[in-house]
Amino acid sequence: MNFWILALSYWVHLLATVVWLGGLALMGLVAVPALSKGTLAQNQWLALQRRFTPWVNASLVLLLVTGFVQMAGDENYTGFLQLDSTWAWAILVKHVAVGLMIVIAIFIQVRVYPAMDRAALLGAQRPALAEAEQATLMRREVQLLRLNMVCAAAVLLFTAIATAV
Repeated sequence: MNFWILALSYWVHLLATVVWLGGLALMGLVAVPALSKGTLAQNQWLALQRRFTPWVNASLVLLLVTGFVQMAGDENYTGFLQLDSTWAWAILVKHVAVGLMIVIAIFIQVRVYPAMDRAALLGAQRPALAEAEQATLMRREVQLLRLNMVCAAAVLLFTAIATAV
């Protein structure tokens, strides 16, 4: 594989990783505690999430494309689902964790965000009911964010294992 294509792929992959995992860390380690302490309002939380969503989606696309380029160029890659080495197993587990992160991101964007929008509309008619619904949705989103952070740590761990081989 061309050296410059591979080098560019690594660079873009690292940038996308920093955006995606850095954003998760910001949300999980800074925004969630601020939200629970009341120093971050719910509408600020939602605005932060909405602004982060396009970055997450773009990062996911870049990670997938550059990841395939890198894997195809790796000397340890012997074929699809050829689990004949520690490297192959580490990459498989890493991809399972990435897949789970993608499913979580899609679930949040397709199910949780629209439910939050509906709860906000409900707030005009039935504020008490909307507040309870919003609290439930916020708890669900925080749980999913924490699960996403665990998956992100697993991705980094198995990347390190594959790199060390």
